[in-house]
Amino acid sequence: MNVILSNSSEQPIYNQIKEQIKEQILRGDLREKSPLPSIRKLAKDLQISVITTKRAYDELELEGFIETFPGKGSFVAAQNHEFLKEKQLKLIEEKLNEVINDSKAFDIKLDEIIQILTVLYEE
Repeated sequence: MNVILSNSSEQPIYNQIKEQIKEQILRGDLREKSPLPSIRKLAKDLQISVITTKRAYDELELEGFIETFPGKGSFVAAQNHEFLKEKQLKLIEEKLNEVINDSKAFDIKLDEIIQILTVLYEE
């Protein structure tokens, strides 16, 4: 699992952790039933408060992405595959919205974006 924190982000640290873990689950980098680092280990690795890490894990559990078993740790929860696919599509839509906004700001036309996307997709 790879989590990179940014001090310059407007997003709170616990939310950065939550979103990055969620994204790794949605992309399939973290598979069902995979163990996550303990709250203490992740806090130590990221050099942050245990409270911050716990909040991220608690929110991931509330959203159904992870399960925590006392004495055993936290694991990636089994996902409904249709729900997972829908979440993945939503993630892609969000990223494409960023591309669309950037391309409009730089006056890049839709056909140029489609051409770039086609080339990248076929690589």
